[in-house]
Amino acid sequence: MELFTNILNYKVFKKSKNELIEYIQKFEKVNIISGNPEILYMGTKDKFLNDIYVAKESVIIPDGVGTVIASKIVHNPVLEKLAGIEVMEEIIKKCEKENKGIYLVGAKQEVLEACVKNLLIKYPNLKIEGSHNGYFNLDDCSHITEDIKNKKPYALFVAMGCPRQEKFIHNNFQDLPCSIFMGVGGSFDVFSGKVNRAPKWMIKLGLEWLYRVVKEPFRIKRLAVIPKFLIGVVFSSNKKYSN
Repeated sequence: MELFTNILNYKVFKKSKNELIEYIQKFEKVNIISGNPEILYMGTKDKFLNDIYVAKESVIIPDGVGTVIASKIVHNPVLEKLAGIEVMEEIIKKCEKENKGIYLVGAKQEVLEACVKNLLIKYPNLKIEGSHNGYFNLDDCSHITEDIKNKKPYALFVAMGCPRQEKFIHNNFQDLPCSIFMGVGGSFDVFSGKVNRAPKWMIKLGLEWLYRVVKEPFRIKRLAVIPKFLIGVVFSSNKKYSN
């Protein structure tokens, strides 16, 4: 069974959310990457990120309508968009059910505290082994990594934006005892209640990006990468089929 589609030479998971959760159980350690157009395009311009994306322990998910469109351009469409925050929540549900711990790193302290509080309200049996805000020096964070080592969480969620969260995960992937590592961008903001996701009907229609731009106008500059990304996918696809 084919599990991946190829977008800009990156293997992107193409099956359902449930199949993803089942698939990652095969790894001793796995790094889940939310492959929206901005993230994938950055990888083509940054060797450090590219090396992370193509590593054998990395699984890229199709997070974003642009990535879904790209999969159609290469004639190997993904089954559905897999939003990073939704995958994170599925892992959290699994951890609560199986009595496995999680650890949160990222966001401002007040956002992090609200995130922890709300997660425990929604998932009262969830083991949150520890947390730390995202304001620290990546080269001087042994106090954080030592705490993670001592707590031995099953899943580590890092919400510091790309490429900072990717650097933290990469720097500590081999040394930390976690099975699942995942950079989750602004997900703590959503769980904290500071930021709301788009209504379900907008998400279903692929318009979550529009909702976010209206609510956070600064994001409009980031949309400029989408046409560049899709043009790159078209050229990459044409090159593949012309060879």
